[in-house]
Amino acid sequence: MWWFQQGLSFLPVTLVVWSAASFVFSYITAIVLRHVDPLVPYISDTGTIPPERCLFGIMLNISAFLGVATMYVRYKQVYALNPEKSKIIKLNKIGLILGLMSCFGLCIIANFQKCILYYIHVVGACLTFGVGAIYMLVQTVLSYLMQPELHSKDIFWIRLTMLLWCCSSIVSMFVSSVVLYSGLYGMNLVQKLHWDPQEKGYTAHIVSTVSEWSLAFSFLSFFLTYIRDFQKISLRAVVSLHGQTLYNTTQSFGTDEQTLLIAGSI
Repeated sequence: MWWFQQGLSFLPVTLVVWSAASFVFSYITAIVLRHVDPLVPYISDTGTIPPERCLFGIMLNISAFLGVATMYVRYKQVYALNPEKSKIIKLNKIGLILGLMSCFGLCIIANFQKCILYYIHVVGACLTFGVGAIYMLVQTVLSYLMQPELHSKDIFWIRLTMLLWCCSSIVSMFVSSVVLYSGLYGMNLVQKLHWDPQEKGYTAHIVSTVSEWSLAFSFLSFFLTYIRDFQKISLRAVVSLHGQTLYNTTQSFGTDEQTLLIAGSI
């Protein structure tokens, strides 16, 4: 059996590979059509103009669905391993809520483009990566609390490293974006898709875009740490029948009552 066939390890792998592909494919399409500059454009800029906008949107919506599935499985796993530890259970529930908010933010990014509805797009980015960073923090704390009985120290340190990488990218992007959009380098930079290296503000622009790509891949890389955990878990659906037919409840109740009358129970 291959490693990706063990348990549900394919789920975080699919999430990371598919999400990375959504960034790369839209980037290649935008470059080929000369809609953006080849040197590190904003990720959102590569999904602004059709046809790459359509590709970017549909692939990120699927990524959001995969994210929900991955975070839910992680929630169920932590709960099953710690059924009587109230502190871990509370943190686990908080982590699930934060994860769902982050996935909702990804849907906003996918469907509200930067150059069309900028402020809504920014809200989506804050939910995805801001709340997502807090989700990473909660999962890192859970990893710390679950060691060494259920988690190895190596996993905790790897997740802590990913968290620090993500947070440093957020700080770098925030500072450079504030400098870039402060008004010192012109107005209406949100609509600007092509930059000349000789322009003022180009350095701040490059720092901001590199930080955004770094942030995206640090966030995705965190889910690769779930692979070994997910190899040890599987989920199954249990079907419970509440009747022998699929008719409405009125008819079913009538049939049940008639059966009882014949049997002499009433």
